[in-house]
Amino acid sequence: MSPEALPAAPADAFPAVHGTTIVAARYRDGVVMAGDRRATMGSAIAMRDIEKVFSADDQSIIGVAGVAGIAIELVRLFQVELEHFEKVEGVGLSFDGKANRLGSLIRGNLAQAMQGMAVLPLFIGWDERAVRGRMFSYDATGGRYEEHEFCSVGSGSAFARGALKKLYDPEADEQSAVAALLQSLYDAADDDSATSGLDLTRGIFPLVMRANADGVARWSEQGVRELAEQIITARTGRPDGPRGYAL
Repeated sequence: MSPEALPAAPADAFPAVHGTTIVAARYRDGVVMAGDRRATMGSAIAMRDIEKVFSADDQSIIGVAGVAGIAIELVRLFQVELEHFEKVEGVGLSFDGKANRLGSLIRGNLAQAMQGMAVLPLFIGWDERAVRGRMFSYDATGGRYEEHEFCSVGSGSAFARGALKKLYDPEADEQSAVAALLQSLYDAADDDSATSGLDLTRGIFPLVMRANADGVARWSEQGVRELAEQIITARTGRPDGPRGYAL
């Protein structure tokens, strides 16, 4: 028998849960990341409250889009490796070292990625040596690319990125930066069925984390809710979002 002569399995033969849209941006004092809460299986909504944004250690954050099962295992392995390195060496990896190691883990999944089981993360955090917030995006081969303003990944990333082009302000404070990310996820959900927006009915909102000189912190659900309510109230009058000016 020649296995290569057999017909290939259709892409949907092995349905998997997929996480969708993650966004991140630098702001005046650090970096911030937000992830929507929807996971899909084909055209169906598999989960409405999945978490896709995690602390990698006390100074860095990872957000994942793609096949949820593989993504969550990759995050756990990355967290354990960072902790193990610090225990063995007595000092944590540099920020570039962390980014490189994450790229290696993604490269190890290349065979599955070639079969449609890809995971694409965003990695952000506070670099003590550079004394600033930094961000990296990745491709399926593990290639890493430093982003200097904002970035997005996932099925709604193109729509979110388009919104952030108009809303991004490098001198924004933390709350304003988070508001811009929530606005971008709202726009992504408006055009991408796999991305969830601000679900007031169920009380499900994007998960938000920030990293600055004080370390990593997760925004409280109440804090995100209050900001989401302001955005939805404003969108009632302007469904397409904040007005931009051509000149």
